Amino acid sequence: MAVDLRRFFQATNPSKTLVAGNPEDQKFYIDFSPVRGGKIIEELKDNITFFSPDEPTCVLFTGHIGCGKSTELLRLKAELEQEGFHVVYFESSEDLEMADVDIGDVLLAIAKRVSESLEQANLDPQATGFRALLAATRKVLLTEINVKAGVNLPVGKVELDTDKREVSLSAGIAELTVVAKNDQNLRDRLNQFLGPQKNKLLDAINQELLEPAIARLKQRGKKGLVVIVDNLDRIDSRAKSFGRPQQEYLFIDQSECLTRLRCHLVYTMPLALKFSNEYGMLTQRYEEPKVLPMVPLQFRDGQACGEGLALLQQMVLARAFPELKESQRLEQIPELFDSPASLERLCCISGGHVRDLLRLLNDWIKKGRQVPLSREMLEEVIRARRNEMMMPISDDEWELLRQVRQRKKVSGDQGYQTLIRSRLVFEYRDRGESWFDVNPILAEAEELQECQ
Repeated sequence: MAVDLRRFFQATNPSKTLVAGNPEDQKFYIDFSPVRGGKIIEELKDNITFFSPDEPTCVLFTGHIGCGKSTELLRLKAELEQEGFHVVYFESSEDLEMADVDIGDVLLAIAKRVSESLEQANLDPQATGFRALLAATRKVLLTEINVKAGVNLPVGKVELDTDKREVSLSAGIAELTVVAKNDQNLRDRLNQFLGPQKNKLLDAINQELLEPAIARLKQRGKKGLVVIVDNLDRIDSRAKSFGRPQQEYLFIDQSECLTRLRCHLVYTMPLALKFSNEYGMLTQRYEEPKVLPMVPLQFRDGQACGEGLALLQQMVLARAFPELKESQRLEQIPELFDSPASLERLCCISGGHVRDLLRLLNDWIKKGRQVPLSREMLEEVIRARRNEMMMPISDDEWELLRQVRQRKKVSGDQGYQTLIRSRLVFEYRDRGESWFDVNPILAEAEELQECQ
Protein backbone atom coordinates (compact mmCIF):
# COMPACT_ATOMS: atom_id res chain seq x y z
CA MET A 1 0.00 0.00 0.00
CA ALA A 2 1.42 3.36 -1.04
CA VAL A 3 2.28 5.76 1.78
CA ASP A 4 1.37 9.44 1.63
CA LEU A 5 4.56 10.83 3.17
CA ARG A 6 3.08 14.25 3.92
CA ARG A 7 0.05 12.79 5.70
CA PHE A 8 2.31 10.37 7.61
CA PHE A 9 4.50 13.32 8.70
CA GLN A 10 1.49 15.36 9.81
CA ALA A 11 0.02 12.39 11.69
CA THR A 12 3.23 12.05 13.72
CA ASN A 13 3.18 15.64 14.95
CA PRO A 14 4.39 15.23 18.58
CA SER A 15 2.53 18.37 19.70
CA LYS A 16 -0.91 17.11 18.67
CA THR A 17 -3.11 15.64 21.40
CA LEU A 18 -5.55 12.95 20.32
CA VAL A 19 -9.16 13.84 21.12
CA ALA A 20 -11.17 10.75 22.06
CA GLY A 21 -14.40 12.22 20.67
CA ASN A 22 -12.84 12.82 17.24
CA PRO A 23 -13.43 9.79 14.95
CA GLU A 24 -10.26 10.50 12.95
CA ASP A 25 -8.10 10.78 16.08
CA GLN A 26 -9.68 7.61 17.46
CA LYS A 27 -8.11 5.65 14.59
CA PHE A 28 -4.68 6.60 15.93
CA TYR A 29 -5.43 5.74 19.56
CA ILE A 30 -3.66 2.76 21.11
CA ASP A 31 -4.68 1.50 24.57
CA PHE A 32 -1.45 1.03 26.56
CA SER A 33 -3.23 0.20 29.84
CA PRO A 34 -2.38 -3.56 29.69
CA VAL A 35 1.33 -2.74 30.06
CA ARG A 36 1.14 0.41 32.17
CA GLY A 37 0.29 -1.33 35.40
CA GLY A 38 -3.49 -0.98 35.42
CA LYS A 39 -6.45 0.74 33.87
CA ILE A 40 -5.74 4.15 35.38
CA ILE A 41 -8.40 6.04 33.43
CA GLU A 42 -10.97 3.41 34.32
CA GLU A 43 -10.06 3.88 37.99
CA LEU A 44 -10.45 7.66 37.68
CA LYS A 45 -13.83 7.22 36.01
CA ASP A 46 -15.08 4.67 38.56
CA ASN A 47 -14.02 6.93 41.41
CA ILE A 48 -16.54 9.46 40.11
CA THR A 49 -19.28 7.41 38.45
CA PHE A 50 -19.51 4.46 40.84
CA PHE A 51 -18.03 5.26 44.23
CA SER A 52 -18.92 8.95 44.70
CA PRO A 53 -21.26 10.22 41.97
CA ASP A 54 -23.03 12.71 44.26
CA GLU A 55 -20.13 13.80 46.47
CA PRO A 56 -17.22 15.99 45.30
CA THR A 57 -13.99 14.13 44.60
CA CYS A 58 -10.47 15.43 44.00
CA VAL A 59 -7.73 13.40 42.34
CA LEU A 60 -4.18 14.26 41.28
CA PHE A 61 -2.92 12.74 38.03
CA THR A 62 0.76 12.78 37.11
CA GLY A 63 3.43 11.35 34.86
CA HIS A 64 6.24 12.57 32.63
CA ILE A 65 5.36 15.51 30.42
CA GLY A 66 4.60 14.05 27.00
CA CYS A 67 3.80 10.52 28.19
CA GLY A 68 0.18 10.78 27.06
CA LYS A 69 -1.68 12.31 30.02
CA SER A 70 -3.68 14.77 27.92
CA THR A 71 -4.78 12.07 25.50
CA GLU A 72 -5.92 9.89 28.40
CA LEU A 73 -7.69 12.79 30.13
CA LEU A 74 -9.60 13.59 26.95
CA ARG A 75 -10.57 9.93 26.82
CA LEU A 76 -11.75 10.23 30.43
CA LYS A 77 -13.79 13.28 29.44
CA ALA A 78 -15.50 11.39 26.62
CA GLU A 79 -16.28 8.38 28.84
CA LEU A 80 -17.67 10.57 31.64
CA GLU A 81 -19.87 12.37 29.15
CA GLN A 82 -21.17 9.01 27.97
CA GLU A 83 -22.03 8.29 31.60
CA GLY A 84 -24.10 11.47 31.75
CA PHE A 85 -21.73 13.96 33.40
CA HIS A 86 -21.11 17.52 32.24
CA VAL A 87 -17.32 17.74 31.85
CA VAL A 88 -15.19 20.88 31.65
CA TYR A 89 -11.68 20.11 30.40
CA PHE A 90 -9.09 22.84 29.87
CA GLU A 91 -5.35 23.34 29.58
CA SER A 92 -4.39 25.66 32.42
CA SER A 93 -1.33 26.92 30.53
CA GLU A 94 -3.73 28.89 28.30
CA ASP A 95 -4.95 30.88 31.32
CA LEU A 96 -1.97 30.97 33.66
CA GLU A 97 1.59 32.26 33.54
CA MET A 98 3.22 28.92 34.46
CA ALA A 99 6.33 30.60 35.87
CA ASP A 100 4.25 32.53 38.40
CA VAL A 101 1.05 30.85 39.59
CA ASP A 102 -0.95 31.73 42.68
CA ILE A 103 -4.03 30.06 44.09
CA GLY A 104 -6.24 33.00 43.10
CA ASP A 105 -5.15 32.56 39.47
CA VAL A 106 -6.14 28.88 39.53
CA LEU A 107 -9.52 29.49 41.14
CA LEU A 108 -10.37 32.26 38.67
CA ALA A 109 -9.27 30.10 35.74
CA ILE A 110 -11.55 27.27 36.88
CA ALA A 111 -14.45 29.67 37.45
CA LYS A 112 -13.95 31.20 34.01
CA ARG A 113 -13.86 27.86 32.20
CA VAL A 114 -16.87 26.48 34.08
CA SER A 115 -18.93 29.61 33.43
CA GLU A 116 -17.95 29.53 29.73
CA SER A 117 -19.11 25.94 29.46
CA LEU A 118 -22.39 26.68 31.24
CA GLU A 119 -23.04 29.67 29.01
CA GLN A 120 -22.53 27.51 25.94
CA ALA A 121 -25.13 25.12 27.40
CA ASN A 122 -27.57 28.03 27.92
CA LEU A 123 -27.15 27.84 31.68
CA ASP A 124 -25.80 31.35 32.24
CA PRO A 125 -24.85 31.78 35.92
CA GLN A 126 -26.41 34.72 37.78
CA ALA A 127 -23.76 34.85 40.53
CA THR A 128 -24.51 38.40 41.68
CA GLY A 129 -22.25 38.17 44.72
CA PHE A 130 -19.43 36.74 42.64
CA ARG A 131 -19.84 39.55 40.14
CA ALA A 132 -19.63 42.07 42.98
CA LEU A 133 -16.33 40.53 44.12
CA LEU A 134 -15.01 40.77 40.55
CA ALA A 135 -16.09 44.40 40.39
CA ALA A 136 -14.25 45.17 43.64
CA THR A 137 -11.15 43.44 42.31
CA ARG A 138 -11.37 45.39 39.09
CA LYS A 139 -11.44 48.67 40.98
CA VAL A 140 -8.18 47.74 42.69
CA LEU A 141 -6.56 47.16 39.32
CA LEU A 142 -7.84 50.49 38.03
CA THR A 143 -5.12 52.16 40.05
CA GLU A 144 -2.56 50.36 37.88
CA ILE A 145 -4.12 50.36 34.45
CA ASN A 146 -7.09 51.94 32.76
CA VAL A 147 -8.89 48.68 32.11
CA LYS A 148 -12.11 50.65 31.59
CA ALA A 149 -10.89 51.14 28.02
CA GLY A 150 -11.42 47.45 27.40
CA VAL A 151 -9.07 44.64 26.46
CA ASN A 152 -8.88 42.28 23.51
CA LEU A 153 -10.19 38.92 24.58
CA PRO A 154 -10.70 35.68 22.66
CA VAL A 155 -14.43 36.51 22.55
CA GLY A 156 -13.79 40.00 21.19
CA LYS A 157 -13.39 43.46 22.68
CA VAL A 158 -15.56 43.81 25.75
CA GLU A 159 -16.27 46.74 28.04
CA LEU A 160 -15.14 46.08 31.59
CA ASP A 161 -18.36 46.88 33.38
CA THR A 162 -19.46 43.89 35.41
CA ASP A 163 -21.49 46.16 37.73
CA LYS A 164 -24.13 46.53 35.03
CA ARG A 165 -23.88 42.85 34.12
CA GLU A 166 -23.65 43.74 30.46
CA VAL A 167 -21.13 40.97 29.85
CA SER A 168 -21.19 37.27 30.67
CA LEU A 169 -19.65 36.02 33.89
CA SER A 170 -16.86 34.27 31.98
CA ALA A 171 -15.99 37.50 30.15
CA GLY A 172 -16.05 39.38 33.45
CA ILE A 173 -13.49 36.96 34.87
CA ALA A 174 -11.43 37.05 31.68
CA GLU A 175 -11.22 40.83 31.99
CA LEU A 176 -9.05 40.22 35.04
CA THR A 177 -7.18 37.08 34.08
CA VAL A 178 -6.10 38.13 30.58
CA VAL A 179 -4.44 41.35 31.68
CA ALA A 180 -2.98 39.69 34.79
CA LYS A 181 -1.41 36.85 32.81
CA ASN A 182 0.41 39.30 30.58
CA ASP A 183 1.56 41.76 33.25
CA GLN A 184 3.48 40.64 36.34
CA ASN A 185 2.77 43.83 38.28
CA LEU A 186 -0.96 43.47 37.71
CA ARG A 187 -0.73 39.77 38.58
CA ASP A 188 0.99 40.59 41.85
CA ARG A 189 -1.59 43.25 42.65
CA LEU A 190 -4.46 40.91 41.79
CA ASN A 191 -3.14 38.17 44.06
CA GLN A 192 -2.33 40.59 46.88
CA PHE A 193 -5.98 41.60 46.82
CA LEU A 194 -7.48 38.13 46.37
CA GLY A 195 -5.07 36.26 48.67
CA PRO A 196 -6.64 37.40 51.97
CA GLN A 197 -10.08 36.87 50.42
CA LYS A 198 -9.55 33.38 49.05
CA ASN A 199 -12.20 31.93 51.39
CA LYS A 200 -14.66 34.53 50.15
CA LEU A 201 -13.69 33.70 46.58
CA LEU A 202 -14.13 29.98 47.22
CA ASP A 203 -17.53 30.51 48.80
CA ALA A 204 -18.63 32.64 45.86
CA ILE A 205 -17.51 30.02 43.33
CA ASN A 206 -19.13 27.19 45.27
CA GLN A 207 -22.40 28.83 46.31
CA GLU A 208 -23.07 30.97 43.25
CA LEU A 209 -21.49 29.02 40.41
CA LEU A 210 -20.86 25.33 41.07
CA GLU A 211 -23.73 24.30 43.34
CA PRO A 212 -26.47 26.09 41.31
CA ALA A 213 -24.91 24.71 38.11
CA ILE A 214 -25.00 21.13 39.37
CA ALA A 215 -28.63 21.52 40.47
CA ARG A 216 -29.62 22.86 37.04
CA LEU A 217 -27.59 20.20 35.23
CA LYS A 218 -29.35 17.48 37.19
CA GLN A 219 -32.69 19.01 36.25
CA ARG A 220 -31.62 18.42 32.66
CA GLY A 221 -30.82 14.80 33.42
CA LYS A 222 -27.07 15.17 33.93
CA LYS A 223 -25.42 13.31 36.79
CA GLY A 224 -23.05 16.05 37.89
CA LEU A 225 -20.14 18.33 37.02
CA VAL A 226 -16.52 17.28 36.49
CA VAL A 227 -13.64 19.74 36.00
CA ILE A 228 -10.38 18.44 34.53
CA VAL A 229 -7.48 20.90 34.88
CA ASP A 230 -4.69 19.80 32.57
CA ASN A 231 -1.10 21.15 32.31
CA LEU A 232 -0.76 22.13 35.99
CA ASP A 233 2.08 19.59 35.93
CA ARG A 234 3.98 22.17 33.89
CA ILE A 235 4.16 24.90 36.51
CA ASP A 236 7.69 26.09 37.12
CA SER A 237 9.61 24.73 40.10
CA ARG A 238 11.19 28.08 40.98
CA ALA A 239 10.72 29.53 44.45
CA LYS A 240 8.04 32.07 45.27
CA SER A 241 9.16 35.46 46.61
CA PHE A 242 8.87 34.12 50.17
CA GLY A 243 11.18 31.18 49.39
CA ARG A 244 8.66 28.34 49.04
CA PRO A 245 8.99 26.24 45.84
CA GLN A 246 6.01 27.08 43.66
CA GLN A 247 4.92 23.47 43.14
CA GLU A 248 4.84 22.71 46.87
CA TYR A 249 3.17 26.03 47.62
CA LEU A 250 0.30 25.36 45.22
CA PHE A 251 -0.36 21.65 45.76
CA ILE A 252 0.48 21.38 49.48
CA ASP A 253 0.10 24.80 51.10
CA GLN A 254 -3.03 25.59 49.07
CA SER A 255 -4.46 22.07 49.06
CA GLU A 256 -7.51 23.16 51.06
CA CYS A 257 -8.50 25.58 48.29
CA LEU A 258 -7.90 23.04 45.52
CA THR A 259 -9.98 20.39 47.27
CA ARG A 260 -12.82 22.60 48.57
CA LEU A 261 -14.45 23.29 45.23
CA ARG A 262 -17.83 21.56 45.29
CA CYS A 263 -17.57 19.43 42.15
CA HIS A 264 -15.52 16.50 40.88
CA LEU A 265 -11.93 17.62 40.18
CA VAL A 266 -8.96 16.10 38.39
CA TYR A 267 -5.71 18.10 38.49
CA THR A 268 -2.47 17.20 36.73
CA MET A 269 0.44 17.46 39.18
CA PRO A 270 4.21 17.79 38.53
CA LEU A 271 5.81 14.35 38.71
CA ALA A 272 8.74 15.86 40.64
CA LEU A 273 6.43 16.29 43.66
CA LYS A 274 6.45 12.52 44.05
CA PHE A 275 10.10 12.87 45.02
CA SER A 276 9.71 15.90 47.26
CA ASN A 277 10.55 15.54 50.93
CA GLU A 278 6.98 16.70 51.57
CA TYR A 279 5.31 14.02 49.49
CA GLY A 280 4.01 12.43 52.69
CA MET A 281 2.27 15.71 53.53
CA LEU A 282 0.73 15.79 50.07
CA THR A 283 -0.70 12.26 50.41
CA GLN A 284 -2.30 13.27 53.72
CA ARG A 285 -4.23 16.01 51.95
CA TYR A 286 -5.21 14.09 48.82
CA GLU A 287 -5.60 10.44 48.03
CA GLU A 288 -2.55 8.78 46.46
CA PRO A 289 -1.88 10.49 43.10
CA LYS A 290 -2.50 8.40 39.98
CA VAL A 291 0.65 7.96 37.90
CA LEU A 292 0.77 7.31 34.16
CA PRO A 293 4.13 5.55 33.68
CA MET A 294 6.13 4.95 30.53
CA VAL A 295 5.21 2.12 28.18
CA PRO A 296 7.67 -0.62 29.27
CA LEU A 297 9.98 -2.21 26.73
CA GLN A 298 11.68 -4.35 29.34
CA PHE A 299 11.09 -5.39 32.91
CA ARG A 300 13.19 -4.45 35.91
CA ASP A 301 15.25 -7.65 35.58
CA GLY A 302 16.15 -6.76 31.99
CA GLN A 303 13.78 -9.24 30.36
CA ALA A 304 12.11 -7.85 27.23
CA CYS A 305 8.48 -6.75 27.38
CA GLY A 306 7.19 -7.95 24.03
CA GLU A 307 3.67 -6.62 24.59
CA GLY A 308 4.92 -3.06 25.20
CA LEU A 309 7.04 -3.19 22.04
CA ALA A 310 4.12 -4.53 20.01
CA LEU A 311 1.81 -1.73 21.17
CA LEU A 312 4.37 0.98 20.39
CA GLN A 313 4.87 -0.49 16.93
CA GLN A 314 1.12 -0.39 16.38
CA MET A 315 1.09 3.27 17.46
CA VAL A 316 3.65 4.06 14.75
CA LEU A 317 1.97 1.97 12.05
CA ALA A 318 -1.49 3.39 12.85
CA ARG A 319 -0.21 6.87 11.95
CA ALA A 320 0.50 5.65 8.43
CA PHE A 321 -2.29 3.09 8.01
CA PRO A 322 -5.17 4.15 10.30
CA GLU A 323 -7.76 2.25 8.26
CA LEU A 324 -6.03 -1.14 8.47
CA LYS A 325 -6.37 -3.79 11.16
CA GLU A 326 -3.39 -4.57 13.40
CA SER A 327 -2.30 -7.67 11.51
CA GLN A 328 -2.59 -5.86 8.18
CA ARG A 329 -0.45 -2.99 9.45
CA LEU A 330 2.39 -5.37 10.31
CA GLU A 331 2.43 -6.53 6.70
CA GLN A 332 3.10 -2.92 5.64
CA ILE A 333 6.31 -2.47 7.65
CA PRO A 334 8.51 -2.81 4.49
CA GLU A 335 6.60 0.12 2.98
CA LEU A 336 7.72 2.40 5.81
CA PHE A 337 11.08 1.10 7.06
CA ASP A 338 14.11 -0.55 5.50
CA SER A 339 13.74 -3.40 8.00
CA PRO A 340 11.57 -4.44 10.97
CA ALA A 341 14.70 -3.95 13.11
CA SER A 342 14.65 -0.21 12.34
CA LEU A 343 11.09 0.11 13.66
CA GLU A 344 12.07 -1.87 16.75
CA ARG A 345 15.10 0.37 17.25
CA LEU A 346 12.89 3.48 17.09
CA CYS A 347 10.51 2.11 19.72
CA CYS A 348 13.23 0.90 22.08
CA ILE A 349 15.29 4.10 21.96
CA SER A 350 12.18 6.11 22.94
CA GLY A 351 12.04 4.36 26.31
CA GLY A 352 8.28 4.08 25.92
CA HIS A 353 7.83 7.85 26.05
CA VAL A 354 5.06 8.47 23.52
CA ARG A 355 5.89 12.05 22.59
CA ASP A 356 9.63 11.37 22.34
CA LEU A 357 8.91 8.46 20.00
CA LEU A 358 6.74 10.66 17.78
CA ARG A 359 9.34 13.43 17.85
CA LEU A 360 12.08 11.04 16.72
CA LEU A 361 9.84 9.59 14.02
CA ASN A 362 8.77 13.05 12.86
CA ASP A 363 12.41 14.16 12.59
CA TRP A 364 13.29 10.90 10.82
CA ILE A 365 10.59 11.47 8.19
CA LYS A 366 11.65 15.08 7.69
CA LYS A 367 15.29 14.11 7.31
CA GLY A 368 14.71 11.04 5.14
CA ARG A 369 12.01 12.60 2.93
CA GLN A 370 11.17 9.23 1.39
CA VAL A 371 10.06 5.75 2.37
CA PRO A 372 11.24 3.25 3.27
CA LEU A 373 13.04 5.18 6.00
CA SER A 374 16.66 4.11 6.46
CA ARG A 375 18.34 2.92 9.67
CA GLU A 376 21.34 5.12 8.91
CA MET A 377 19.15 8.22 8.97
CA LEU A 378 17.51 7.12 12.23
CA GLU A 379 20.89 6.77 13.92
CA GLU A 380 21.76 10.29 12.79
CA VAL A 381 18.54 11.60 14.37
CA ILE A 382 19.29 9.70 17.59
CA ARG A 383 22.83 11.09 17.82
CA ALA A 384 21.57 14.64 17.33
CA ARG A 385 18.96 14.17 20.07
CA ARG A 386 21.54 12.64 22.44
CA ASN A 387 23.91 15.54 21.89
CA GLU A 388 21.10 17.99 22.65
CA MET A 389 20.28 16.17 25.89
CA MET A 390 23.87 15.87 27.09
CA MET A 391 24.92 19.50 26.85
CA PRO A 392 23.27 20.80 30.07
CA ILE A 393 24.10 17.74 32.23
CA SER A 394 26.51 18.49 35.10
CA ASP A 395 29.10 16.09 36.56
CA ASP A 396 26.94 15.63 39.65
CA GLU A 397 23.96 14.73 37.50
CA TRP A 398 26.00 12.18 35.56
CA GLU A 399 26.83 10.54 38.88
CA LEU A 400 23.15 10.46 39.83
CA LEU A 401 22.35 8.92 36.44
CA ARG A 402 24.94 6.19 37.04
CA GLN A 403 23.29 5.41 40.36
CA VAL A 404 19.85 5.18 38.75
CA ARG A 405 21.29 2.92 36.03
CA GLN A 406 22.67 0.56 38.65
CA ARG A 407 19.95 0.62 41.31
CA LYS A 408 16.79 1.26 39.25
CA LYS A 409 15.73 3.62 42.04
CA VAL A 410 15.29 7.36 42.50
CA SER A 411 15.77 9.17 45.80
CA GLY A 412 13.88 12.23 46.95
CA ASP A 413 16.48 14.98 46.83
CA GLN A 414 16.58 17.94 44.51
CA GLY A 415 19.07 16.39 42.10
CA TYR A 416 16.80 13.47 41.35
CA GLN A 417 13.85 15.82 40.90
CA THR A 418 15.91 17.50 38.18
CA LEU A 419 16.49 14.17 36.43
CA ILE A 420 12.77 13.39 36.45
CA ARG A 421 11.68 16.86 35.34
CA SER A 422 14.21 16.91 32.50
CA ARG A 423 13.10 13.43 31.33
CA LEU A 424 16.61 12.06 31.79
CA VAL A 425 15.07 9.30 33.90
CA PHE A 426 11.79 7.48 33.27
CA GLU A 427 9.42 5.72 35.66
CA TYR A 428 7.93 2.31 34.88
CA ARG A 429 5.51 -0.03 36.66
CA ASP A 430 6.01 -3.77 37.10
CA ARG A 431 3.27 -5.69 38.92
CA GLY A 432 2.25 -2.63 40.91
CA GLU A 433 5.76 -1.50 41.86
CA SER A 434 7.66 1.46 40.44
CA TRP A 435 11.16 1.25 39.06
CA PHE A 436 13.30 3.74 37.19
CA ASP A 437 15.85 3.77 34.41
CA VAL A 438 17.86 6.24 32.38
CA ASN A 439 16.32 7.51 29.15
CA PRO A 440 17.66 5.00 26.56
CA ILE A 441 18.88 7.75 24.25
CA LEU A 442 21.14 8.96 27.05
CA ALA A 443 22.00 5.46 28.24
CA GLU A 444 24.17 5.02 25.15
CA ALA A 445 26.37 8.00 26.10
CA GLU A 446 30.01 7.16 26.88
CA GLU A 447 29.62 8.59 30.39
CA LEU A 448 27.21 5.73 31.24
CA GLN A 449 28.77 2.82 29.40
CA GLU A 450 30.67 1.67 32.50
CA CYS A 451 27.28 0.98 34.13
CA GLN A 452 26.21 -1.57 31.54
